[in-house]
Amino acid sequence: MPTDNAAAWDRHSAGYQARAQLPTDVAHYGPDIATEAELKLLGNLDGKRVLELGCGGAQCSIAFAKQGATAIGVDFSTDQLAFARRSAEREGVRIELREGDLADLAFLRAETIDLVFSAYAFGFVEDLGRVFRQVHRVLKTDAPLVFSLPHPAYDLIDDDDPEQPLLIRRSYFDRTPIDYEWNGIEFTDYHHTVEDLFSALLRSGYRVDTVLEPEPNPSGPRSQHWRDAFRLVPRTLIVRARKEGR
Repeated sequence: MPTDNAAAWDRHSAGYQARAQLPTDVAHYGPDIATEAELKLLGNLDGKRVLELGCGGAQCSIAFAKQGATAIGVDFSTDQLAFARRSAEREGVRIELREGDLADLAFLRAETIDLVFSAYAFGFVEDLGRVFRQVHRVLKTDAPLVFSLPHPAYDLIDDDDPEQPLLIRRSYFDRTPIDYEWNGIEFTDYHHTVEDLFSALLRSGYRVDTVLEPEPNPSGPRSQHWRDAFRLVPRTLIVRARKEGR
């Protein structure tokens, strides 16, 4: 049975946040790659309503609020949201935080959101089509959904032992859940191929205008997630898609 990822993140949150030390002045897309400061996918956020899905500790939502946005964060982990509330208070910004499934957006009216953002949360979601449809409802026409997630090509290898060669250990077309341990805590990821993502977005009424596979930053410091394999296999996939019509 797939792991309860919300419960896993409740157990993992304190240790993860202590080690990650994520910035609260700029949106980040994943480990050891460029941030929004370099990628510039989101545009001017002043006066915009921005929804972050899988906000975790809400570092990106805090950055959006600092840029003048009305920031709303949704996450399924109680402990991550508790950390987010403390961080927002410490940073002196106001953000709205909601606990729940990433597709449960009934609290938002249709066509009231200027940007939806998600960094590395969609890998924990089995039915991304449902999320894309709900996001489409709340986005204004032509507004973007910008998200990153683990690159599906990286699921093919096992990077746990740097002394072992990088062999293909899993089929790219194997969509069974991926169970793994992180610091002794069990999680489940869901493998979405590029075709799966692209097709789900098209069916949900988006047009894709940007796909990025960022190379790692050429120099450190390296994050806690760093593996030398990042130099050889893309670790992160970033997509920007815009809502079309109603």
